Formats: sequence, structure tokens, C-alpha cells
Amino acid sequence: MLDVALDARVSPETLRKIESGRVATPAFPTIAAIADVLGLSLDAVWAEISRPERGAGPADVGHHTPGQLTA
Repeated sequence: MLDVALDARVSPETLRKIESGRVATPAFPTIAAIADVLGLSLDAVWAEISRPERGAGPADVGHHTPGQLTA
């Protein structure tokens, strides 16, 4: 995790907070940098956060909105 944080030019603590959910809406440039270091496309990241959680009802589908990534 330290290498990913340093390569993405974010602090290890910031990456830990994002990973644990303590940063609910990380800044878009931060997510883009982490995705790049991990070799993920932003489309793949969006698909992952947009999919419904297991056991979620129909009301939870589409819960995430594009604006959440830019906060």
C-alpha cells in the first residue's frame, strides 16, 4: 500500500482513509491517480462503485452519482 500511495502522490494515511471508507468522496484527481497506479481504467472504477451492493434492494440501485467522484 505504501508504494501505491507514494506512486499516486497521496499520503499513505489518505489512501488508508479512502480504503476504509473514512473519506466518503475523495477528490477526482486522487482517484484518477490511484487508478492509474493500479492499472485500472476510470471506467472500471466507476463500474465497481456503481454496482448494487449484495442484498441491496431496488431502491439502492444507482445510489452513486457522477458528482460523488468530483467532490
